[in-house]
Amino acid sequence: MVDPDGYRPNVGIILSNREGELLWARRLGQNAWQFPQGGIRTDETPEEALYRELHEEVGLSPLHVEIIGATRGWLRYRLPDRYIRRHSRPLCIGQKQVWFLLRLLGEEGDVRLNATDHPEFDDWRWVDYWRPLHEVVPFKRGVYKRALRELAPLLFPGGAPPAPRNRHRLGSQSRR
Repeated sequence: MVDPDGYRPNVGIILSNREGELLWARRLGQNAWQFPQGGIRTDETPEEALYRELHEEVGLSPLHVEIIGATRGWLRYRLPDRYIRRHSRPLCIGQKQVWFLLRLLGEEGDVRLNATDHPEFDDWRWVDYWRPLHEVVPFKRGVYKRALRELAPLLFPGGAPPAPRNRHRLGSQSRR
């Protein structure tokens, strides 16, 4: 499904642990890291798509997480020209996303990247809140920045950690 402006409806998933770190996943067979995300089918709401994608991409069920909040509206990014399939109809030029902020209620062992026959990720780790801004592909960076800024007060009511300016100061931890 693509809207009249050429954007495919999608959900983005920011999953936090109890320490306020975020799940950061590596695309299968690539050195590209991102948050889980996926399309919204015509017969489902964004929240239904969230739970379907959460299971498909990281093996978690609604019992493993709580929804802390979501962006107020659609956040859009345009695909670079090299990724636009010009011969496809309807033409998709990008994604419009509702971003959900979740907290893991289950255990780290509940995260399973092979929950389906077609996994999208082959590794994951917990990272500091702002690290994804420095590691995501450039064409998604603006959407990530808007989503993280809008959702930060929900995860950090006393104030979000400052966004580092230097990527070398960003911490990351693998816990598996």
